[in-house]
Amino acid sequence: MRISQHFKLGKSQLELDFIDIDTTKDTPLFLDPFFISIRNDKWSLEADRTIKSFFQRALDLINNNDIDQARNLFDHLEEPNSTCLGVSRGKPRGRGVGRVFSDEIFENILKSTASSTGLIEDLQDNILFIEGFGKDMLSDMTTNIIRKSLIEYTQHQCELHSIPLTDNVASGFYWSSSSMQWEQLYTKQLIVDDRIILLVPKGVASFSKMYTPERYYNHFVLNFMQSEELKIKSSLVLHRKDGSPYVTKASIKEKHPLTKDFLAGFSKRNPKILQNFKNRTTQSSLANQEISEINIPELNSHLLSELSNIAPGTQHATDYHRLIVGILEIIFYPHLIYPKLEKPIHDGRKRIDITFDNGAENGIFLRLHQNMGIPCQYIMIECKNYKGDPTNPELDQLSGRFSPNRGKVGFLLCRKIDNMNLFLNRCKDTYNDQRGLIIPVTDDDIINLLKNYNDWNNNFIDKFLADRIREITN
Repeated sequence: MRISQHFKLGKSQLELDFIDIDTTKDTPLFLDPFFISIRNDKWSLEADRTIKSFFQRALDLINNNDIDQARNLFDHLEEPNSTCLGVSRGKPRGRGVGRVFSDEIFENILKSTASSTGLIEDLQDNILFIEGFGKDMLSDMTTNIIRKSLIEYTQHQCELHSIPLTDNVASGFYWSSSSMQWEQLYTKQLIVDDRIILLVPKGVASFSKMYTPERYYNHFVLNFMQSEELKIKSSLVLHRKDGSPYVTKASIKEKHPLTKDFLAGFSKRNPKILQNFKNRTTQSSLANQEISEINIPELNSHLLSELSNIAPGTQHATDYHRLIVGILEIIFYPHLIYPKLEKPIHDGRKRIDITFDNGAENGIFLRLHQNMGIPCQYIMIECKNYKGDPTNPELDQLSGRFSPNRGKVGFLLCRKIDNMNLFLNRCKDTYNDQRGLIIPVTDDDIINLLKNYNDWNNNFIDKFLADRIREITN
């Protein structure tokens, strides 16, 4: 049973920021430290620092010949089944790093020339050069190391969706980059069928198909070796009918089959090819339909019907609020991620309805910062289920919550605005007074955005927002 079904959330995967796992079996997705390392959102940056801290500590101890202490670091790399990710058969039980496996992996790293020669710099490099080290193991190690980040994310998502947590549960060991050691604590945890469950942001999960030995070998190593064989006019060179020389990848594969020892030796001799592979390997967040098959037009029709059935007024504010969170998740993913409910600010004196982290790698949410110089690491959302138009106090309320550290961009969601030109002029006044950028969005806008939503293409949404922002800032 999926999390959304177990807790009767009434939401599809598109409306949820986390992977809606089935707790009875594994979902074939992974936590990929390489993908986390190239993301620019706050959660990923913090997780990446933690991962790098752990593995650098391990390498330092190995290089200093402090082998026993280095081996001890691997003691807490258990087989986690709390994320329900990976490729285990049947009930999730973890396939990656148990005590026997961690000992074996440590010994393989220890005796590998790749680690002693500096080829292995990051945790994900093990998958290229260490025998027996696959994407399941890499994902499980990552889960253990960033367990605290996953716990905190789970807590925020449970608060957002009113999912009950259990107090005073042992966290399990996680790596602390500040103390440079394993720690644990007692905290609130999500318990399902007597098991701890950790929710994973869908924006950082992957199929782990990019940073792999196969891709490195096939698209970088072999390409380079083809050129080299041609240069030296080796016996592998063949000639076309017109006399032009060529070398097949098949002939190189036969002479130099893919093994991790071969990749390590090649990379030691040709470090620029390895660096080129790292520099040119990119990855984007999975589209919703890669995670879960769903009829998007049917879902959007359902959401629009739900929206029309919510009457304006404070007595229905919660229903409106919770529906809007799911709709914004659809519209703005993967640019805005990790929604949090009513984040306290100013020592709790003020609360923001919803905040999203800005994880945009392109589009309007990236341009706001890079081109317009507006701080927007967080995007703040206020939902007003009013019968009439919002007025200056609502604008002042939202702009009063902006700051350079939190960000100075927010959306004011409301049911309607009869005089949009007047309201946009008020937003323009706020912007011109350097009190931040407030973007109004009405039911009609939501209808327009959902009807034109495409899981594979954000062009319509990007243009809509760019046009609305231009009306305010010009």
